[in-house]
Order: sequence, then structure tokens, then C-alpha cells
Amino acid sequence: MFRLMPRLNRGKALLLLLGAFLSQSLLASNILIPMDAESQKNHLKAYGITYWVLTKQQKVQWLLNYRGGSFLLPDGESIRKECQIRGVSYEILSDGQAQSILDEIGSPSRNQEAVILEKAPKIAVYSPKDNQPWDDAVTMVLTYAEIPYITVYDREVLGDKLVLYDWLHLHHEDFTGQYGKFYGAYRAAPWYIEGKQEAEALATELGYAKVSEEKRDVALKIRNYVIGGGFMFAMCSATDSFDIALAAEGVDICEPMFDGDPSDPNYQNRLEFSKTFAFTNFTLERNPLRYEFSSIDTTPNRNNVPKESDYFTLMDFSAKWDPVPTMLCQNHTALVKGFMGQTTAFTRKEVKPTVMVLGENKLNGEARYIHGIKGKGFFTFYGGHDPEDYQHRVGDPKTELELHPNSPGYRLILNNVLFPAAQKKKQKT
Repeated sequence: MFRLMPRLNRGKALLLLLGAFLSQSLLASNILIPMDAESQKNHLKAYGITYWVLTKQQKVQWLLNYRGGSFLLPDGESIRKECQIRGVSYEILSDGQAQSILDEIGSPSRNQEAVILEKAPKIAVYSPKDNQPWDDAVTMVLTYAEIPYITVYDREVLGDKLVLYDWLHLHHEDFTGQYGKFYGAYRAAPWYIEGKQEAEALATELGYAKVSEEKRDVALKIRNYVIGGGFMFAMCSATDSFDIALAAEGVDICEPMFDGDPSDPNYQNRLEFSKTFAFTNFTLERNPLRYEFSSIDTTPNRNNVPKESDYFTLMDFSAKWDPVPTMLCQNHTALVKGFMGQTTAFTRKEVKPTVMVLGENKLNGEARYIHGIKGKGFFTFYGGHDPEDYQHRVGDPKTELELHPNSPGYRLILNNVLFPAAQKKKQKT
């Protein structure tokens, strides 16, 4: 009898442990995807999990400023498996634990907020059809995070197809009709010649005499999309060239090698800055041999900025009163590595006062990451080409995001992707 007791006790203890585990499993009805630096193995794919859950008609809570902007999801075996397959860290919470976190976030003393994400936004990327996904940071990170998107270009934009999408990204496009200002260095390169011929053929097919005129109308259609309630995101040269095209509506700013005839005399003084989204009082670069559009871009003034100390700081907003900029700045660090591009950063004094600066390098007078409202819609401009390729050049190999699963710079892009999913009543800006 005495020999049997220890075995019975051990069995009872195992039953108690099993009962406690089953009880915890029954109570667990939430999944927390932590987004702090210490807990998350793959920040970028975490956004893909969140997007995937939204496609299943399930709501997600974005916990702003809580552990790096974590996500609170409904529990489910399929979600757990998907996290495991994609290598995303997650934690199982009971209803009580989840409510305790939400109560903590809801405290007036906390600069935190829980924003409900309701619906997976339909995503379009404005890009030439022959461009590879690795030509652009946004298409790279969408592909890596497993977030689906559709590619559109001039034919679709001019055909009023943008209304089918909630979110639009502008690939590194030149909306001024100057072919990226690559003429000085690459006018004899086969890819430049071929690209120019293709752009001219498309413009002719669409009924335009000049590429610059066609691109102007594309920019106007995109402007109307935003005014009507769309969300637009742009990086690198798509940012300033878009605003330049709007300011130069009805004015020929192209030299003969771009459009076959001279530019309008004194075109600088004919720009209308009231038409732009983000920038004002800028000066256009008149030299067709110079790889630059205007004074908006700070690249020519960055000779004294060494790569090792090139960082920008994300601004701190009130999560409860300014949830929109807070969403766009969610990260596991407030200090983000800088990176170059044709348009690297924006001259701070040429950013309109109505536009929010989300990230800046004060020392250089640069705005790196900006956001604004236009009509019923929103736009975000992000300077630079690739957050994990400091000085991307023509012909450089693509970035392997498997090596950068926790990239703060790429997280800013994905914040914008989820932004349209937010419950509208939470947006107070």
C-alpha cells in the first residue's frame, strides 16, 4: 500500500496539470502578436498575418504604443498554425489577460490606444508592367509579407480603375515626363532608349502628343482619387515629381531632349503651389544633364552626412487624440537608419505647414517621412529608395528581406498598408 501511494500521487498531479492546461486552453480566446524588439522574430511577416486575418472577415485590434504596436487577434487553430508556418512570434491570452491589457491601454495616463482594424484594404501598385518586384521597396515587402496586390499603370489610371482600390502606391515614377532625369548619365544605355520609346508609344496609343502631357493627366487622376477618399503612398522620386507635375499643370517644363520642343519661358514663375499636396516654394532644376528635379530633394546637400551616423527620428504623437500619425509611426525603435534615393529626403522649409512631419533629421533640416490630408483622402510621402540598401544604384542586386525581417524602415511602409483598415471613427486628425 505504501509503495502504491507515490504512483497515485504522481498520477493525480499529472491529472491536475492536464486539467490546468485544458482549462487555460479553454479560457484562451486571444492571440497577441508582440511587436517589440525583444519578442518578435519577424516583424514584417507579422503584418502579413494581420492582413490575412482581416481577409477572413475577422477584426483585429492594433495596440498603439503597446510593445511596439502589437496586434490582438481572435484565437484560432488556423491562426496559430499560420504564425508558426510564417515564423511569427505570438502569445496566447485568456479573455481576462486581454481585457487587463485593454484596460491598461485605456487609462488616460497612458499614451496608448486600441484601434480596430475591420477590413483588408484592396491594394494597387502603380508601376510599369515589366518592372520586377525587387525594383521597388513596397512591392518587395508586400511580397515578403505575403500581402496581395494588383499592378496598375497609365491605362488603368486614365480609365478610372483606381476606384476599385483602397490603397495606392506610386512606384519610383517620374510624373514630369523627363524620364527620371537619367538623360545625363544613361541616354546611350539600351534600357533608357527602350524605356523612352515604350513611354512614347503608350502616350501615342492613349491619344497624347507628349509623354509629359499624358503623365500630367495621370497625376491629376491620382489627385482626384485621393480627394475622393483614397489612400496614397509614395517613395523616392514619385513624391516630388508628382507634386511638380501638379504645380506645372499647363506649363511646359521639359527641354527638347525629353519632349521635342523648348520649355516655356520663365516657367519657374508660372508654377502654382496651391495645387500641390505637400511641397511649396520649391525651385525646379533647369539643367537636363543634372540628376535632380528640384530643391525639394536634399540629396545634393548631404555630402557631410556619413553613412554611419545617417539616422532619422520618428515623432511622438498622442495615441488617443492623434491615432492616425501614431499608427503610421508604430515601431520597435524611434531611431531609423537613413537611406538614399533619387529623392532622399525633403527640404524641411519647403514642406507645407498643413503637412505632418512623421520622421525627420533636424541636424540636416530634413523631413524624411510626411503625411497629409487631401479632400476626403490621405497621402504619405517617404524619402529614399530602399530602407535596407543605403545607396541603391542602377543594376544593383535586389535586397533579400529574409536578412532583414525586423527592419524598422520597412515597418513604416507596412504601417501605411494597414492604415486604411482602421475603423474610421477612431481617426481624429
